Amino acid sequence: MPMECLHDNPDCATNAFELNSKPEVQLDNRAGEMEVFIRVAELRSFSEAGRKLHLSPSAVSKLVTRIEDRLATRLLVRSTRGLQLTPEGEMYLVRAQRVLDEIDDAERAVASGGKAAPRGRLRVNASIAFGVMYVQPLIPAFLERYPEVELDFSLTDGIIDLLEERADIAIRSGSLPDSSLKARKLVESSRTIVASPEYIAKRGLPHHPDDLVDHNCLRFNFPVPMSEWPFINPETGERIGRTITGNFQCDSGAAMRRLCLSGLGMARLGRFHVQGDLKAGTLVEILPDWNPNEEQLIHAIFAGHEHLAARIRAFIDFLVNHIDPYGNGIRIP
Repeated sequence: MPMECLHDNPDCATNAFELNSKPEVQLDNRAGEMEVFIRVAELRSFSEAGRKLHLSPSAVSKLVTRIEDRLATRLLVRSTRGLQLTPEGEMYLVRAQRVLDEIDDAERAVASGGKAAPRGRLRVNASIAFGVMYVQPLIPAFLERYPEVELDFSLTDGIIDLLEERADIAIRSGSLPDSSLKARKLVESSRTIVASPEYIAKRGLPHHPDDLVDHNCLRFNFPVPMSEWPFINPETGERIGRTITGNFQCDSGAAMRRLCLSGLGMARLGRFHVQGDLKAGTLVEILPDWNPNEEQLIHAIFAGHEHLAARIRAFIDFLVNHIDPYGNGIRIP
């Protein structure tokens, strides 16, 4: 039908009106709502968020309310003291940040022909000993290679939840409890009992696990108690355990190592952690023939997304390429 018929023929005009008057498709703008919510959560204020986003406080409040109505849950607690995130709000904040980061990554990848440079904030949490000895020295070289990455690095020895801690990567030893997470092995090591030469000169050198009853054995106070040390009889191959006692316990391998060096007592630590001390002679291995040499794996743990953010992949690859897989040190570029 000629285009002019739309103007000259009333019937055509009616048809055209009917076509144009179909219900509008409601575009999904959840990404925009997420951005608003993130600003509110960061600034703890509708007014401040509105100022940053060039929106009125009432418009910001309505957008947050729209999210809460859709999810049928409260994300923010509003009071005279300001805004506080609920547990659901904390969870939504972490997920929203990741969604927006992935959108940015996708657009950068497409715009650059699939070869987007890693960029954006990267949150990494590592155990103190491994983080200080193996990760921290590599950070300057990593950031020099990837200058558009903003690294948020924290050190803790406790068990963490990636979502609760808002971490992209957690570096930990042990098994993986959550099947939704992915892990990449960084180091394969084992544990060994160590003490300083000064402690041995004062308290004597144990020759059998039963001798530990006369020694000050330093323990970890993790949620899963580690008050029993495993051994294997070098003659029979029998595996045994001995309950240990001492006057000190903590949740930090780094603190435990320092106290062993000071002569307070003996502790069972990761070999990767004390390798240098053993070579230097500042620590001595205790009952090496009885050591079962149980495998201690250290992993980089991350959320299992189909499309891993470039900054996360780049950091893990960098660690794998520069950390000795058996805990014998690092290679600084």
